[in-house]
Amino acid sequence: MSAKTANNSTKFHSLSRRIVVQFCVFTLVISAVYSLISFILMYTLEDSFIEQQLQQEAAYLSTQYQQTSSWPAPRSHSMQLHFNRDTLPDEIRYKALAEPERKEFFGQQGLHYHLYTVIAQPEVLLLAEVSQQLLVRPISGGVLQFLFSSALLVSSIACLIAWFVSRRTTRPLKQLAALVDSVAPQQLPQQFSHQFANQFANDEVGILARTLKQSLSGIARALEREKSFTADVSHELRTPLAVIKNAVELWQSQQTGYQQTTQQHTAHTRTEPDADQLLITRIYDAAVQMEKTVQTLLIQARQEHAADKNSRTDLMPLLERAILDNSMLLQGKPVTVQLCDSCQVNINANADMLKVLLDNLLSNAFKYTEAGEVSIAFSDNCLQIRDTGPGIAADIYPHITEAGVKGRHSTGFGFGLAIVKRLCEHQGWQMSVSSGGRFDQGSSDHGNCSPVRISTGTMVSVGFGP
Repeated sequence: MSAKTANNSTKFHSLSRRIVVQFCVFTLVISAVYSLISFILMYTLEDSFIEQQLQQEAAYLSTQYQQTSSWPAPRSHSMQLHFNRDTLPDEIRYKALAEPERKEFFGQQGLHYHLYTVIAQPEVLLLAEVSQQLLVRPISGGVLQFLFSSALLVSSIACLIAWFVSRRTTRPLKQLAALVDSVAPQQLPQQFSHQFANQFANDEVGILARTLKQSLSGIARALEREKSFTADVSHELRTPLAVIKNAVELWQSQQTGYQQTTQQHTAHTRTEPDADQLLITRIYDAAVQMEKTVQTLLIQARQEHAADKNSRTDLMPLLERAILDNSMLLQGKPVTVQLCDSCQVNINANADMLKVLLDNLLSNAFKYTEAGEVSIAFSDNCLQIRDTGPGIAADIYPHITEAGVKGRHSTGFGFGLAIVKRLCEHQGWQMSVSSGGRFDQGSSDHGNCSPVRISTGTMVSVGFGP
């Protein structure tokens, strides 16, 4: 899947935008913390300055008291000595009594008091009204506004820097993505493979580029091996299988002619097949099944048969051909094949893949139906193949599309429906299996094919895309 296709199917989250946003948020947080620290520091320095003045005045008063045994008046007109908390101004008296450890009080009309204990026992208090000495509190609004404006300015500059940094940081990633997206692994030139990672710096992106180069080279080698394997299998397996089928058909034809000649000269009619005929029939069935399996796996392995190579295909001719190709499985059985006129449609599917699918489904239906009917219909862009066979046992029904799962009447290896399921997933079709009052949803989410509950037999439904 290309990057453009991925962008259309899922929401794109820009790494560059995330870097800018996170950097801006980080800058805002740092600016806010710095502003808060600065604001608290200004208040702390102001209080420390006032507290230092009170300590100096208290030391002066204590020295004078020790020399003269009487308390002098404070040198500053904004300070007063109190020998009892009851003599404090009314606006702070109750708070001072309630909170003995408190040193700072807010009065009315903008007055601001600091209380300092000169001597604890007997209690001597130095009260200073410092509203005229305050520098930070009167301009706190302006300070906050300045800090807020500075934070916005710094954040804006940081966002601009982050935008340039993010573009510079993500540019190699975009170049790497464009290179990977524009070159198919199987068409990766050798020169491009060597120069692929050298154009990136020796950093994390360079490590990623070198890893991708190794992965793409491995994929190219695997595709080459798969192509060779496909060609080998095509020649080495299909030819012997065709020889086996032709030999069995020739033997059956000779046996049929011999039996007809014998019956003309004898009154005895042989109705039961002998052991040799049963053995040859099993060989033929196994060869047919192996041929269909090989054909399915080969087609799935070829990239040229991918789902995006579909075209409009007439369904009826393929059904008629598949019925004729598998008709030997119905010899000697009282089974009627009903091909509905609704199958005279044109669907969007690959003809080769569709033929493989029909061969697998019809061979299963013909094989396990000993009497009754096999009906084939098409409705709501969904192909339905139903038989009146024994159905699927309840113990294996939930796993019927898994490889190696087969019923007690099966003579195969249990790969039929598993291959059909893989084929449907490969092509984006929807498959469902219904049997004996149960139904099981199949492979993909494309098509308009819902599972149908039936009472007897088995029905396989395959839904095709529009």
